[in-house]
Amino acid sequence: MPIRIYKPTSAGRRNASVNMHAEVTKKNPERSLTRPLYKTGGRNHHGVITARGRGGGAKRLYRLVDFSRKDRDGLEGKIVGVEYDPNRTCHIALVLYPDGVKRYIIAPMGIKVGQTIISSRQAGLEPLVGNCMPLRFVPTGLEVHAVELVPGRGAQICRSAGSFARLTNREGDYATLVMPSGEIRRVHVDCRATIGQVGNPDHSLRQLGKAGLTRLKGRRPITRGIAKSHHAHPLGGGSGRSKGNRPPCGPTGVLAKGGPTRNKNKHSSTLIIRRRVSSRYGVLK
Repeated sequence: MPIRIYKPTSAGRRNASVNMHAEVTKKNPERSLTRPLYKTGGRNHHGVITARGRGGGAKRLYRLVDFSRKDRDGLEGKIVGVEYDPNRTCHIALVLYPDGVKRYIIAPMGIKVGQTIISSRQAGLEPLVGNCMPLRFVPTGLEVHAVELVPGRGAQICRSAGSFARLTNREGDYATLVMPSGEIRRVHVDCRATIGQVGNPDHSLRQLGKAGLTRLKGRRPITRGIAKSHHAHPLGGGSGRSKGNRPPCGPTGVLAKGGPTRNKNKHSSTLIIRRRVSSRYGVLK
């Protein structure tokens, strides 16, 4: 059972659940593919806090994940193990190539130790789980993840746990993808994608249960705007509690409950056929 619910032996354990990470087969990371990860506490190079609520947390090592796989074309890689990555929601798989090179990739659902994967830019590659190829060679109707937005830039979308996009059709130089959010977007057919769905789909089912686990993730408590002074927050000040007849927002007035933040003059907006659906604002435009 990937998600385990324990007996309520304490107040923090009562509403908590634990992800057992049943797919993980390798505990220690590959030392040559790790780098130190330094913390900023939400401060920029001037020492000014630009991201509120950051600080503390467990120490981590960053795993170098190969998001492009373009320099491994034509080489069959063998899955050595599946590992837990503290820097992302999905698991990562360690791949060993015939020339001795080791790489991390995002672990697709159903991948096994000893399985071989391959990346290619040519036609004729079999669309098996874990294989990477341009969208022009992916059969329509398949689920893909780790999709590039610009050819050669590396995977940028569908990288989190359990996510995937569905390739619906191709027309000219663009392929149409249905995103996990419901957005329908056109992507160039030379952009690479990996076959299958990202593993660890039960990640979203876990309940932290107590504030201490949130602190371990590097998230600090944030004071409510209504409890601040009038000069510190738009919702602060006044006699007693009053929201000031305005929706919840941050210290700079940005809406806190979602809303359109995308630049409408962005060039890639022409590639979006249908925007994602927001429960508060309807279809974003």
